Amino acid sequence: METRLEPKFERLSVSRRLRGMLGVDFYRLFHTPMFYIFLAIAAIIPAMVLSTGGQDGGAALYTNTWNIIAADTPLYVVRDIGDYANMNMVFIFGGIMVSIFIGHDYRSGYVKQLFTTHAKKRDYMMSKSIVCAFAMACMCGTYLLGGAFAGILTGASMRVNFGSLLVAILGKMVMSLGWASLYTFLNVLFRRHFGISIASSFFLGTGIPIIGAAAILGNNSALNVFLYGSSVNACLSSNLVTLGTCVVVSIAWAIIYNLLGSAVLARSDVY
Repeated sequence: METRLEPKFERLSVSRRLRGMLGVDFYRLFHTPMFYIFLAIAAIIPAMVLSTGGQDGGAALYTNTWNIIAADTPLYVVRDIGDYANMNMVFIFGGIMVSIFIGHDYRSGYVKQLFTTHAKKRDYMMSKSIVCAFAMACMCGTYLLGGAFAGILTGASMRVNFGSLLVAILGKMVMSLGWASLYTFLNVLFRRHFGISIASSFFLGTGIPIIGAAAILGNNSALNVFLYGSSVNACLSSNLVTLGTCVVVSIAWAIIYNLLGSAVLARSDVY
């Protein structure tokens, strides 16, 4: 009988530990001015781009308000800045926010206190990934509001397939979990080097490595969908298959980077 009860008790224990850590992390997030600053930044970016006409060498980057949210078609190789200057920018600034949020754990001594009380390191990775994913999804929401408001003010075209637009937005929000897990891993990996953690998050968020890989390996859609799921797949011609792809990719990223981050913490001094 004891053997049968152990797994259930362990599951409850993990659940309770994670809920407790999530409670602390959400409390810290909501009481940190940084969170609200980044929400405002996410809203201001699309408004600034559209209000200034989105010009690139005299030519308009956008012919439709919703291009500030997503490209018209899936992108496996970025053709110009207008292809990428959409809601994907949230993942760049979101990486900086994650670096600041996690970096504070180490600078303040919170991590030392946390692991002294025998908190599980995988719980730390999971909690940070979930909370940061929530924050980035919120940034996607304020980005959408800023872009739509600017589109109305500038009189830009609002024509769109609403279903595809909704799927594109949901796809990018879903990918927040994958991106947050990646950034959490990077900040655990470079925990003693705050500048490097921010730089690496920004560098990967821009998609430069994927563009470079495409230039060398060729336009491999399968490779790009996995490595850069939402940015190449969630677009204004999206469908439910697109959303499913984003869900699968995001969960895969979360599992991979949480396992890697937990392994790094388990094999090294976290202070």
